[in-house]
Amino acid sequence: MGIKLSKKIMSKLGKTNAEFKLIQEGDKILVGLSGGKDSLTMIHAMKEQQRRAPFEFEFIAVTVGYGMGENFDKLSAHCKEHDIQHIVKETHTYDLAKEKIRKNSSFCSFFSRMRRGYLYSVAKELGCNKVALGHHMDDAAESFFMNFIYNGQMRSLAPKYTAGNGLVVIRPLIQMRERQLRAFVEDNEIEAIGDEACPAMRFDVKMPYARAHMKEMLATMEKEHPQLFTSLNAAFKNISIDSFFMSEE
Repeated sequence: MGIKLSKKIMSKLGKTNAEFKLIQEGDKILVGLSGGKDSLTMIHAMKEQQRRAPFEFEFIAVTVGYGMGENFDKLSAHCKEHDIQHIVKETHTYDLAKEKIRKNSSFCSFFSRMRRGYLYSVAKELGCNKVALGHHMDDAAESFFMNFIYNGQMRSLAPKYTAGNGLVVIRPLIQMRERQLRAFVEDNEIEAIGDEACPAMRFDVKMPYARAHMKEMLATMEKEHPQLFTSLNAAFKNISIDSFFMSEE
């Protein structure tokens, strides 16, 4: 089955790439593939970009297993069908979480940090110079307001940054809306992995509701102000630092 990518997705991908110089000649990129709608859109958009771009780059999709008996056969078959190199990195994160869960205040951040660490180590093993993550504009907005409200920080998700280990982390979908990515998997009838794969479902822990509350808050705000996300996108690039409460120290 041929994959249909909307002109909007490819246009936004191209503009974001040109604006932040995310993917360049000779790059070897590890793409984090969870099997959810975001990362599935990313691998197909990057595959199409590979075909269209006036420069050459390669990418490898990597899925991190938590050691919960997950079955990634369908995901691997999907990648093979569409000629996308795919590797599954099996880990013991689930067992580690059983030991650490009571000591760790943030359950989701524990799994997120572990997954990121494994992606970095595989990237180094494969000789990749970049790691691509599937965060989108809704993620950036939610992270901004979560940091603003709960941490007292003006902080969001950068399109590109260099990690402490020297790897460049890129977010090719960062200026796209979540609904665009959901529409992509639905229109192409791709079976995406959803919340049922979340490790938290296996533990008797209080789920983090902060992000869900942010989604609700932003949805309400967007109804009243339809240009909300367009304005946020512009604001993230137009920061007047000298208008904030910066001490002289």
